[in-house]
Amino acid sequence: MDKDRIAGSAKEFAGKVESAAGGIADDTTSQAAGRARQATGAAQNLYGQAKDAARDASDAAVSYAKDAYENSGDSFRDGSQAIATKVQENPLSAMLIAGGIGFALALLMSRQPRRVPARSRFYG
Repeated sequence: MDKDRIAGSAKEFAGKVESAAGGIADDTTSQAAGRARQATGAAQNLYGQAKDAARDASDAAVSYAKDAYENSGDSFRDGSQAIATKVQENPLSAMLIAGGIGFALALLMSRQPRRVPARSRFYG
């Protein structure tokens, strides 16, 4: 809990008391001051709630990021082990797939660049 929330709640309560006391004594100045203090306390309380919510959200984001970072090595290892197992089970298929990927990359790298057609200029 944030200190702004505590101070805001205290100001809000004090404003309610002051406003009620002004109402009993028929003092409009005290009532107005109490309502102003109550509004100030409510605003400070909301500010503290927003700070708490932002702190909680950032803590949750940091926690999720740490978990993802810690588990990323495990996921990579699991994936590489699965690929290694598939290659060991089907070496011919793995070689054909690797050859096909290499051939496709070679075709992409050796293509002639496209020529941009020349533009004709019209002068008016």
